[in-house]
Amino acid sequence: MTQDNESVVQPPAVERVGRELSRWFDNSDFATRVAARPVERSRRVDWARVIPFLLMHAACLAVIWVGFSWVAFAVTVALYVLRMFAITGFYHRYFSHRTFKTSRIGQFIFGLLGASAVQRGPIWWAAHHRHHHVYSDKPEDVHSPVQHGFFWSHMGWFMSSKHFVADLSRVKDLLKYPELRFLDRYDVVVPTVLGIGVYLLGVLLAHVAPSLGTNGWQMLVWGFFISTVAVYHGTYTINSLSHVFGRQRYKTGDASRNNPWLAIITLGEGWHNNHHHYPASVRQGFYWWEFDVTFYMLKLMSFAGVIWDLKPVPAAVREAVGKRF
Repeated sequence: MTQDNESVVQPPAVERVGRELSRWFDNSDFATRVAARPVERSRRVDWARVIPFLLMHAACLAVIWVGFSWVAFAVTVALYVLRMFAITGFYHRYFSHRTFKTSRIGQFIFGLLGASAVQRGPIWWAAHHRHHHVYSDKPEDVHSPVQHGFFWSHMGWFMSSKHFVADLSRVKDLLKYPELRFLDRYDVVVPTVLGIGVYLLGVLLAHVAPSLGTNGWQMLVWGFFISTVAVYHGTYTINSLSHVFGRQRYKTGDASRNNPWLAIITLGEGWHNNHHHYPASVRQGFYWWEFDVTFYMLKLMSFAGVIWDLKPVPAAVREAVGKRF
């Protein structure tokens, strides 16, 4: 009997379950797992890894039991804005495109804030995004609605076995920082700390200010779960909807579009055609009427000296309407 016909010896069930569970907390294998799986299965949903993502959504239904309070809602909105900014300003404009500079300490803090949005670590995020720009709306683009449809572009791609890993050759500039590698390997740590902190805030407020009508469980559901899911899908719209709905000012060779409604919910990322025209700019709203909250917040940070060397949009690039730059 040849080796191809021999049955593969599977490890004991307990060992297999333990191995799958450990992957929720340790991504040390995220650079090599695709090679260990048959290529034809690589696009299938990796359900063992997706369970936490599904539970995050299911936990939002607990709002039926915990109820509503204005203070919990305010925390939800505040954490949405803070973490959306961490994704757009830091994961996207800093780690993915290096559109400004900061110190190594600042870089680590940015990575911590970005990790709180529960979208994995900065290295993984930047690697996939850089890949997207190289192959935008081509078959190799892992989250192109033009090539793969809405569901896959919105969230199906990162649920697959293949794309739990990343092409690390695209992020060699980030791999030299062990603290960033730590955030990628243990990407569950920061969200866990945030969730516990939000819960304890609710417990504290229930004790010192019971008139606010909140408690630990309500604050956890609203401030962490609902806020996180809102950040999820707000971010994902740029992959899916910004390549379908909107207007194209520039011929970028892909389907990227400018959409003011998406710019509102993503703090400026909706000016997506602008961005694909010139990804090196820290500003995605090229004109004063194209509101870009992320850029405004980064500009304020530059005044404080936290970041510097913000890369502008050259006038020649901005005015090259209809041309591929």
